[in-house]
Amino acid sequence: MTSQRIRRGKLDVDPALDAFVTNELTPGSGVDAETFFSALGAILAELGPRNRELLDARDAIQSRIDEWHVSRRGTAHDAGAYKSFLEEIGYLEPRVSDFSVSADRIDDEISRVAGPQLVVPVDNARYALNAANARWGSLYDAFYGTDVLDESDGCGKPGGYNPVRGEKVVQRVRDLLDRHFPLTRGTHHWATGYAVTDGALIVRFGDGSTASLLEDGQLAGYTGDAANPDSVLLTKNGLHLEIRFGTDNPIGRRDLAGIADVQLESALSTIMDLEDSVASVDSEDKLKGYRNWLGLMLGTLTESFEKGGKTIDRALAGDRVYTTPSGDTLTLPGRSLMLVRNAGMHLLTDAVLLDGEPVAETILDAMVTALAAKHDLLGRGRFTNSRAGSIYIVKPKMHGSAEVKLAVELFERVESALDIAPGTLKMGIMDEERRTSVNLHNCIAAAASRVFFINTGFLDRTGDEIHTIMEAGPVLPKGEMKGAKWLAAYEDSNVDTGLAAGMRGVAQIGKGMWAMPDEMAAMMDAKIGHPAAGASTAWVPSPTAATLHALHYLMLDVAARQAGLADRDPAPVDDILTLPLMEPGRELSSADIDRELENNAQGILGYVSRWVGQGVGCSKVPDINNVGLMEDCATLRISSQHIANWLHHGLLDEARVREAMLRMASVVDRQNAGDPAYRPMSDDPQASVEFQAALDLVLKGREQPNGYTEFILYARRAQAKAAG
Repeated sequence: MTSQRIRRGKLDVDPALDAFVTNELTPGSGVDAETFFSALGAILAELGPRNRELLDARDAIQSRIDEWHVSRRGTAHDAGAYKSFLEEIGYLEPRVSDFSVSADRIDDEISRVAGPQLVVPVDNARYALNAANARWGSLYDAFYGTDVLDESDGCGKPGGYNPVRGEKVVQRVRDLLDRHFPLTRGTHHWATGYAVTDGALIVRFGDGSTASLLEDGQLAGYTGDAANPDSVLLTKNGLHLEIRFGTDNPIGRRDLAGIADVQLESALSTIMDLEDSVASVDSEDKLKGYRNWLGLMLGTLTESFEKGGKTIDRALAGDRVYTTPSGDTLTLPGRSLMLVRNAGMHLLTDAVLLDGEPVAETILDAMVTALAAKHDLLGRGRFTNSRAGSIYIVKPKMHGSAEVKLAVELFERVESALDIAPGTLKMGIMDEERRTSVNLHNCIAAAASRVFFINTGFLDRTGDEIHTIMEAGPVLPKGEMKGAKWLAAYEDSNVDTGLAAGMRGVAQIGKGMWAMPDEMAAMMDAKIGHPAAGASTAWVPSPTAATLHALHYLMLDVAARQAGLADRDPAPVDDILTLPLMEPGRELSSADIDRELENNAQGILGYVSRWVGQGVGCSKVPDINNVGLMEDCATLRISSQHIANWLHHGLLDEARVREAMLRMASVVDRQNAGDPAYRPMSDDPQASVEFQAALDLVLKGREQPNGYTEFILYARRAQAKAAG
């Protein structure tokens, strides 16, 4: 970053950011650069100190919890006394009165229709465009290219097209059509043609007979000539499926009914991320994300890249237009509804200085991302993002309702400053911090007129769990954590609390990521559990995974499931407060400890080597068994806190940790041998910024506020950038 700054009232602004705001962000928005920076300075001057006070309060509360556990070492845990203590120090808040969320202008993708959600680093234009365009996905491609379809009986995936596998894909998709869109007689397997006659779908068979859809209302539209359509559009549980015809297509030519593809509405929404999945440490990095978000809102973002010797151009997909059975026009979006996740309130940025000091990054994010999205509301983009007229901002890493209240006030101030209608900025509350989990009712209440989303996330939530109870004793091995009582209660409580707050039909209740993008068969077996748990959305690692996970929302009516869950007894906070500690006297074998240590160390090194060394905040990282995992900062938080906990309680010593890190550095080096941008760590670990960053995360993990990894990552990435 250049030392030459632009003076803007109270602020000293990085010239590149100033130029972006002046020349790209503000033109056409109704807000000029002078007004933008003046308002930003006023908001930072007033809310910045309060942001700092809340962070100090976090630290003070954590210190008291640490002291409580230290003073009771060697005695049995008293759950009742612990709960009373948490109430006394304000960690557990008095429960506010019952209420119902009341946000208006909420898009159907959030309020009415359940389906998959993508999270993608917005600083990567190619990934962002792919995610936005993942609103629709080919079932033929999803089945053909993944392990959902096995490779037995000649169905392997050679370099070229395998017609045997292709035919098996066609049969599998016909089975799905029969399951979800059954006919009055016969089967889609027998179809030789489709037509729309008198507002009904007519399916022709080889013997000249016909059938129609068994369930009324499943035909939503068609394109082309009704008697010989180019496509027909079906609907179930609010999702759409398009059967595309075309004998000019090799697949369609071989199909008796001329079906060339079957496309399913997939990623209904996408979080364009400025937080956990980006490696953003300075103005240069921030501007990549800001510029791409603005380009998405204007519809101007494009990207070209080489693949297979060809240049491929990416741009946002257009809308899809159909004729309805009654002859009207139906327009469906060709893109995911785009949300944006701002940075957490614990982070600072020196892209802007106030009184010579870096400012709260989340405040800058709110101003920039809101103004960029205002262009969408003004109709200045090539396409419309929010048809309901809202801007959706996901707020991560908040602890308790006081922090949510500050975020609400920030949104109010941003709306006023940028001449955006009150209530336009909607808030997504990520339930990933323990103090938010146990006070979720109050947190939602604090943003009742704005909240559009709550969700759970195992990795960050477990990282905060470990850090919060760091002094209580050694925690369970990571693999056992998923079966711990607190985690099941946390997952259930999130749904129970959201439903009790009236979120059904109004806002999303979400579940976390499936991290293995190559393990789609396993995902299909497991992830039906998310809609079954009452979640109206859940995160997936790729557009293909979104298409496959969307099938779960055809199988299960989430609105009906939520209605059935509304009367169950809510998960008690006492269960969430159950400490996931190893039983006193339990001894792990040396081999068990090494396995746990090496698994954590390899995961940390694999991710940090790219974050620090290459500025890659989200990527598919091979784990210790060479299974590719989609990783972000949450992975580091749980793994580093786990090692720090065992190190603190004597299950490990520093020498053993260092030895394991060196062994795993060699493993990670081998796993990345084919990457020309990768910098090996094991050759000279003392000189490797990446290796030293990984060591810092573990050896300094206990002293990091809330166990966050960004402070170390930012410093080490800046060091790596400075070194070229």
